[in-house]
Amino acid sequence: LVLCKSEDKMVMFDVQQRKLVGELSPPPVKYVVWNAEMTMVAFLCKHAVVISNKKLTQSHTIHESIRVKSGAWDDSGVFLYTTLNHIKYCLPNGDNGIVKTLNNPVYLTKVFANTIYCLDRDGKTRQIQIDSTEYIFKLALLQKKYDQVIEMVRSSQLCGQAIISYLQKKGFPEIALHFVDNEQTKFNLAIECGNIEVALQSAQALDDKDTWHHLGVEALRQGNFEIVEFAYQKCKNFERLSFLYLITGHTEKLQKMVKIAEMRNDVMGQFHNSLYLGDVSERVKVLHEVGQLPLAYITAKSHGLEEEAAELVALLEEQGLPIPEVKGKATLLRPPNPISREENWPLLQVSKSMFDGISTENLMSSGDNDGLVGDIGLAEMDGGEEMAEANGGWGDDMDLQIPGAGAGDYDVVDDDAGLDMDDLDGEGGWEMEDLDLPDDVAGGAAGGAFGGADEDGEAGAYSHLFRIPTSGVPAAQKWAQKCDLVAEHAAAGSFDTAMRMLNRQLGIMDFGPLKQHFLDLAAAAHASFPTYGGFARLSVPIESDWEAEKTGSTGGSTPLGLYKVESLQQQLKVAYKLVTGGKFTDAIEMFTKIVHMSPFLIVQSHKEEDEVKEVVTVASEYLNALLVEMERRQAAGNANRQAELAAYFTHFNLQPIHLSLTLRQAMSTMFKLKNFNTAATLCHRLLELNPPLKIAQQARQVLAACEKQSSDAVELNYDPRNPFVMCAATKQPIYRGTEHVTCPMCQSKYLPKYAGTKCRVCKVAKVGATVSGLSIANTKKKGRKTSYY
Repeated sequence: LVLCKSEDKMVMFDVQQRKLVGELSPPPVKYVVWNAEMTMVAFLCKHAVVISNKKLTQSHTIHESIRVKSGAWDDSGVFLYTTLNHIKYCLPNGDNGIVKTLNNPVYLTKVFANTIYCLDRDGKTRQIQIDSTEYIFKLALLQKKYDQVIEMVRSSQLCGQAIISYLQKKGFPEIALHFVDNEQTKFNLAIECGNIEVALQSAQALDDKDTWHHLGVEALRQGNFEIVEFAYQKCKNFERLSFLYLITGHTEKLQKMVKIAEMRNDVMGQFHNSLYLGDVSERVKVLHEVGQLPLAYITAKSHGLEEEAAELVALLEEQGLPIPEVKGKATLLRPPNPISREENWPLLQVSKSMFDGISTENLMSSGDNDGLVGDIGLAEMDGGEEMAEANGGWGDDMDLQIPGAGAGDYDVVDDDAGLDMDDLDGEGGWEMEDLDLPDDVAGGAAGGAFGGADEDGEAGAYSHLFRIPTSGVPAAQKWAQKCDLVAEHAAAGSFDTAMRMLNRQLGIMDFGPLKQHFLDLAAAAHASFPTYGGFARLSVPIESDWEAEKTGSTGGSTPLGLYKVESLQQQLKVAYKLVTGGKFTDAIEMFTKIVHMSPFLIVQSHKEEDEVKEVVTVASEYLNALLVEMERRQAAGNANRQAELAAYFTHFNLQPIHLSLTLRQAMSTMFKLKNFNTAATLCHRLLELNPPLKIAQQARQVLAACEKQSSDAVELNYDPRNPFVMCAATKQPIYRGTEHVTCPMCQSKYLPKYAGTKCRVCKVAKVGATVSGLSIANTKKKGRKTSYY
């Protein structure tokens, strides 16, 4: 094929067949640029770029106001060209844009990845770095490579009104939604793509009457009556709200609308709502009040309200008005009774788009988490909303009888916005100790799969097959010889040495609860591949520092790690939420899992090792605190002991939201026990935490009542002014200066007589054992990259 140029057109000529394959009539062409596959061609004209295929079928034309200088094809199929002061791109569908602004013209020779090779006007070669993110993103959208689109959304810094407008124009508002910071723009995009939840969030941020009205219209179109109701309430559109209650059959809410209209002196609203309800008496009352006595009489008489009709007759005669005639065949004006009520219209089940899972939080989650453990979850737990969401485990003793708290004061008993949630507690709250699971329930099934060892089971199953010898030293043997961390020895299957290391470092004496971690690490460090018939399956080690040019005994020396710091921190967040919800048994299980998992991590720096130790410290503190609360529940019938334990519960280092809950509970307990001095002290501590308004008001009322009776009716083993730690065995305070011993695993404190026993908190370590301490930092090779399973 030969491309020929005439005065007014370009011609593709087949030399062998001696015929024209195709022709094209572009503006006068200066240069021709083919792509690498010779399937697409770009004709560079003075003020235009024409793109066509090899048969000269024109795809599109781009017109420029200044001269086109040069062009080149990218490996991805995008054509890049230069003008006097810009480098621009052109997608296969004709979309174009600016890549980079130039100070001096250049002439492209090749484009590779993010580098442009070109000549300047002096004939010197240059390399220019460009950002190809925008046109690669648009190309991925065009080619429907949505997995690449999602990856770019998560990792790139695409932003700006141009990319938002492009996505909106191309029919991808759900993707544009994730590039928007402006709440008004986000609201419009959410409405366009039908994402009513995001639209609701933006409307709450804008809090504008027109925005709420627009949201109500869209939610009504989708049949989401809950959001429609909320939107109409926010913009005070009472007429639409009444009609919504009518069509959804919520008659009890319509009755409230009648009262609201009456309070607003809205006569028409009051009449319409009574009409929707079929409330004849209310309609007669409204007509009477506005002076429409004839209409009131007709309404009362037609519906059989004889007493009201007689009263109205007397009024009509008194005013000298004629009594209207009522036809006997009048039809009663009553709305039909609702048969069934549905909150929202049923919608068709549709599969979620792959973009539905992307959110602003997901986009932020790819960043490094350098914060300390003390900051984990503080954003979620700071404020009254979390206090209101606390489950029934918090506040079963909040029914206080405070002298002087009248009807106008804060209602301590019926705190529907506070933490008194007994009626909402579906899991027993503080009674969740009845749901304790056996210690081996999580490891039983897995133990059957791996237990006994994977090698014995495999040897029995494949004992008749030929086993290929291992080249060089087996990886597991090499790991056991060269590694010095517990997780690495467990991954190598050298459980005996791993147990001895745990005993030296943390004083572990009971390895039963840790069995599953041993098995998981050993399984994660090997992959199994099928082979030809007559041969056993091939077990291949997975090493974090493996290199392609190093195999056998000269290869990597570190097995793949299974756990990482981020997973430990995520579990801590989950445990925080369980505590907030009053699910103490589940929270104890989660905190115990965090403590047990910590020795099996492999980290690359001492900083990460310190972060793990801090997570373990937090988990241990919560374990001791929750075990005190469980002890309090078991002391039912002993009010003095329950009061002591409630007070001890407030002296642990907890998150502010949880500390507020413990203080409120102890305050209530002491007030009922008539220990007013102690209750006052707890009130002061609670107010120092700046709790939500209603809880602060309750604390001030309790404090005022306690100050009137400054005494303690019952003597308790509790001195709030003398610092102490709790004995994990007896749940009694160990005051400063008193001798005690410590668990090396969870740092729980014990009286000296419990030295040598198994810790009641972590349930694996020996109390008072002399140890070297937790060691999980792998510092053998600085700077290497480690991948996790």
